[in-house]
Amino acid sequence: MLPWIRAAHTPRTRSLLAALLLALTVLVAPTATASAAPAAETATSRGWNDYSCKPSAVHPRPVVLVHGTFGNSIDNWLVLAPYLVNRGYCVFSLDYGQLPGVPFFHGLGPIDKSAEQLAVFVDKVLDATGAPEADIVGHSQGGMMPNYYLKFLGGADKVNALVGIAPDNHGTTLLGLTKLLPFFPGVEKFISDKTPGLADQIAGSPFITKLTAGGDTVPGVRYTVIATKYDQVVTPYRTQYLDGPNVRNVLLQDLCPLDLSEHVAIGTIDRIAFHEVANALDPARATPTTCASVIG
Repeated sequence: MLPWIRAAHTPRTRSLLAALLLALTVLVAPTATASAAPAAETATSRGWNDYSCKPSAVHPRPVVLVHGTFGNSIDNWLVLAPYLVNRGYCVFSLDYGQLPGVPFFHGLGPIDKSAEQLAVFVDKVLDATGAPEADIVGHSQGGMMPNYYLKFLGGADKVNALVGIAPDNHGTTLLGLTKLLPFFPGVEKFISDKTPGLADQIAGSPFITKLTAGGDTVPGVRYTVIATKYDQVVTPYRTQYLDGPNVRNVLLQDLCPLDLSEHVAIGTIDRIAFHEVANALDPARATPTTCASVIG
């Protein structure tokens, strides 16, 4: 047995690796601020989560924003939500995947249960706005998890379009780190027990296997995937792409070769990516996305 593998079998080393994997995810995922004001109050003051908003004839569907792992309904969308509100959309965001005793950092619970939370939230938004369908925009896990809602929870009848920004549609290897898990007995179970939302996102997990069985998409929904080749979390980045009718897979660097956004930036601050989101929500009025879109 190689020395580093032998050392990995000690309880201390296994615990350290588990902590390392969790810390890596925290570092590369959007983070929340403990000083944030209550979500509904903060969001409404910035123009979204306003349940009095009625969709216009130009933008007849509300937009539901779905945060990523370790994100929340506010911090993930401090740029994109106002960007869409200023373009005339009714915009809403939710918190999902909460673990008991873990405030502010969400998206950690079992993803099938998170999809159930999304289903309830979409119904709430449709009831409030009177719209028959919504559009969904999600970052990372938030771009993948809605697929479960569409395929297994009846969401296809209530959703017109799903836009995934760096979504882990086929799971992730985390730059190959997940391939090391078999060498560290107990670590995978630790992650699964403590943060099932992370375990579900590992490439080849039972959740990903169920999600992708029978095809990536369902009829009646338009899909857009926006990826960056510098993604260091959802790897390999091309596994983000979907296969099926009504799918558009977009690589950010094909639109702007100068764009260096990685996994976090593409979903939280990249206005070039956000211009492409706007195009996906309203393809009839789409305009070319270029490096100049950053000032749009």
